[in-house]
Amino acid sequence: MLELSILGFLAEEPLHGYELKERLKALTGHVRPVSDGALYPALTRLVAAGKLDQHTEEGTSAAPRRVLSLTDLGREDLLERLRHPGQAEITDHVRFNTVLAFLRHLPDREEQAAVLRRRLDFLQTPTSFFYDDGGPVRAEEAGDLFRQGMLRVARATGEAERAWLQEALDVLAQPS
Repeated sequence: MLELSILGFLAEEPLHGYELKERLKALTGHVRPVSDGALYPALTRLVAAGKLDQHTEEGTSAAPRRVLSLTDLGREDLLERLRHPGQAEITDHVRFNTVLAFLRHLPDREEQAAVLRRRLDFLQTPTSFFYDDGGPVRAEEAGDLFRQGMLRVARATGEAERAWLQEALDVLAQPS
């Protein structure tokens, strides 16, 4: 997900490392913070793979800054990741939000819709945090106040997301 986020933000504009890190932090910061120990090796890998270009630019009041930009190969990689997100990117809420943050870069509305349909299909499957005799436990069946709370919030969130996904699919189905 880190590489998808890097490619996505750089598809919007060239950024220096600090600006990129701040945007990554704003996207997933408190949920999944990005450390320098993860970010800078990822940037190095993407530059080495020819997906990012870097150059040095004079800082306004500081030392020179490394500015990163997306190459054509990087844009192709971004689009491929958006077209075919892995199962974890569909089933994990935070990872799916990262896909959503950049899905607008995918130029084909049908390809965008296909990603949303995968998420909607996943959300249609009954699930729970807790199971009894192999079946999902509903909020009304939970044995304590706190599990009831978890399940009620998850149900409300799922209902809201399914409604939004259907609305988005309806919009994407309209002629552009």
